[in-house]
Amino acid sequence: MTIGNHTWAIVLAGGEGSRLHGLTTDASGLNVPKQFCSLTGGQSMLAETVRRAATVVEPDQICVVVAVQHRRWWEPMLSELPKSNIIVQPCNRGTGNGVLLPLIHIIARDPSARVVLLPSDHHVRDEPALASTLRLAVGALEDHPDDVLLLGMHPDNADPDLGYIVPGRRVGPTVFRVDRFVEKPSGAAARQLVDRGALWNALIIATRARALLGLFMTRHPDVAAKMQSAVAEDLRSSPTALATTMAYRDLPKIDFSSQILQGCEIRLRLIETNRCGWTDLGTPKRLGETLRELPHVDQASPDSINSASAPMNLSVQHARFRTAIQCASASAGAKDCVARSAPDFSQRDRNRTSEEVDTCRPTGNM
Repeated sequence: MTIGNHTWAIVLAGGEGSRLHGLTTDASGLNVPKQFCSLTGGQSMLAETVRRAATVVEPDQICVVVAVQHRRWWEPMLSELPKSNIIVQPCNRGTGNGVLLPLIHIIARDPSARVVLLPSDHHVRDEPALASTLRLAVGALEDHPDDVLLLGMHPDNADPDLGYIVPGRRVGPTVFRVDRFVEKPSGAAARQLVDRGALWNALIIATRARALLGLFMTRHPDVAAKMQSAVAEDLRSSPTALATTMAYRDLPKIDFSSQILQGCEIRLRLIETNRCGWTDLGTPKRLGETLRELPHVDQASPDSINSASAPMNLSVQHARFRTAIQCASASAGAKDCVARSAPDFSQRDRNRTSEEVDTCRPTGNM
């Protein structure tokens, strides 16, 4: 069941997934961002996130923000979306600008828009449970029209690599104020946070589009104004988004969590998400833990699973990586074994990826 004509989804799919490059490097040495990979040989995580968005909003109101240097992966995966819903960044300027650009596009098309923000590198075991909370959050905007609602996840453990939201007092049946954010605490501090009822920060958000734009105007007014001007010019006269490309060249990198949300706690609200088996796949450790819970993949024919026409299979990549480590620790034949099993992590390829990220290029006609 989807919600109302004015509800949109923004799927964030422009990241590089650099912490997983050791697992997402293909045979040619190219780093495949994790959102374009599959966990066990099925759909990519990007495709799964688009499907997640479609449980809440109409398909033609799903916008995906991507990076121009990733076109080889996202273009075939998003072929069924309207081209105007694919928002292409000319280069990477942080998650803050990655949210701001599609937000301004949506407001230009629908000034009364409500938006649901969904990162594309999450795994959710119980999708209906998450969809139920997303619909609840969008409905709660009727009573909280000027607030930005964050979905907090019940921690399964005291993970020090995740961010936490400490809830304040209750302001609605399922809504709390936000007391503070805690990013990547120590192990002991994470345990204390969990014991005190803190929730994982998933960066899944429901809000009125103009309320979220207001946060940008408060924290980075010059950037917000520059981006609005560039998008307006492109919508009037430049199908190749030339003004946006020019604006991006001088934009500072902005982190959405630390430089937009943190410091605006008074305008944020928190909703406890139904337990849905959520996990962020940002580190090899969490990816490995998630893969262990999923159905086993036959390792006999990994090449067919990692074929050119299918998303990279992270289960196969993870198995190869483990094999490489085991071979490296063996006393005989370690060098040959590692050469056959391990991905190529050459510094040359890491540098190539870094250069692609930092160089703004025209986005093309989308």
